[in-house]
Amino acid sequence: MFGFLKKIFGGVEKAAVEKKSVPQNKKQSAPEKKNNNKSEKVKKSSAPKKKNRKPQEKKSVIPEIPKIEKPAELIEVPAAEGKKRFGDYDLSRDILLALQCIKFEYCTQIQELTLQHLLDGKDLAGKAQTGTGKTAAFLIAAFNHLLKNPLENQSNGTPRCLILAPTRELAMQIHKDAQNIGMFTGLRSVVVFGGMDHAKQRFELDDKVDILIGTPGRIIDYSNTHSLHLSKVEILVIDEADRMLDMGFIPDVRRIVVRLPHKEKRQTMFFSATLDNHILSLASDWLKDPIMLESEPDKLVGELIKQSFYTVAGSEKLAVLLYIINNYKYERMLIFGNRKDVNLRLERDLAKYGVKIMLLSGDVPQEKRIRILEKFRSGEGRILLATDVAARGIHVDDVSLVVNYDLPERPDDYVHRIGRTGRAGKEGEAISFICEYGAYNLDPIEKLLNTRFPSTLPPEEMLVLPPRAEKKR
Repeated sequence: MFGFLKKIFGGVEKAAVEKKSVPQNKKQSAPEKKNNNKSEKVKKSSAPKKKNRKPQEKKSVIPEIPKIEKPAELIEVPAAEGKKRFGDYDLSRDILLALQCIKFEYCTQIQELTLQHLLDGKDLAGKAQTGTGKTAAFLIAAFNHLLKNPLENQSNGTPRCLILAPTRELAMQIHKDAQNIGMFTGLRSVVVFGGMDHAKQRFELDDKVDILIGTPGRIIDYSNTHSLHLSKVEILVIDEADRMLDMGFIPDVRRIVVRLPHKEKRQTMFFSATLDNHILSLASDWLKDPIMLESEPDKLVGELIKQSFYTVAGSEKLAVLLYIINNYKYERMLIFGNRKDVNLRLERDLAKYGVKIMLLSGDVPQEKRIRILEKFRSGEGRILLATDVAARGIHVDDVSLVVNYDLPERPDDYVHRIGRTGRAGKEGEAISFICEYGAYNLDPIEKLLNTRFPSTLPPEEMLVLPPRAEKKR
């Protein structure tokens, strides 16, 4: 027992001696450690990334389009029966060169109907569905006017053309089209909208702005703080006015319009998918002697969209969707589901079979939403799964296939969904699944479109699930 205690206390004593010796050893080794720290500090500071890093205060929140080299000459577009060429109009050479680069050769119906009137400076109210080419029509006219009427002294934050859109996604798409059409003009287009950093977007107004695109709320914000001055606007464009009305933006639009030059001193372009009495009343308030035009009247669904319906059980929908993904040819596919939780489960189920998709729901933050749409637009991601709320305002060309995984409860949403394909003169296809629950939603859609849709049973090969993807270790 005594030996055991001696061993313990002896060990403690020995430890105490060693502990007392630590400061001495530490003191002796301090210079070496100091030198080592100094050398490490020098080594770290020599890294070029940290030494040369500079703050970027005015970084744009919107991705820029890739720069394209300006062509040396215009290529003659051959004449085609029943088609109007952009080269047939008195357009600036810089605009024609840009249209050549983006392969715009012949006018769509709405462009042929409206373009000459807009180039002549007339006010116009046009009825046109999304995807008919109206955006290019009013942008070409706006750029052409600004180029032919240059200003020597233009104040910062004072746009010459103002374009109002009901959603931020539509505003972003118009801005992208403006960057393409105006790529050789030297004119600057800017887009502002809610849901993004207020200060970052305001920085865009600290310079010359030729064309400003935005949602009404954000335009009012910057105008109230005097970051934006609307007294010199020469052209006003109100796009998708019917949706402005539905979404309650008309009071905001009125507040914006009263800050602009009088309608006698500006050109106003007004586009809407409908021209009912409410819309016509707004047009008469804001336009002077407008020309009224309609493109493809009374057609809710374009003729270029092939519609088909499969009768399936809820348990078979995944297999049929996987067959379509793996066997159909498509540029981009847009899948619609009615509920966020169902879409999340579908995303996980598809991943088990090696299919990666992008998911868009109403609660996705705006910056992430922009990144998702940019990937989809660029083709980096070819399949997008969305709900109706999230899909409002998606304007992406080359969506060749729309799949209604769930048939929508509102018939108007069906028209909106399949209208994402068959755009700008291109053919598209829409496939809808009719399960035991979705069958109740088909009749209202048929009544709205005044047609009966035949539904078919999918062949056996479409009902067989493929092998699951191997899990990565």
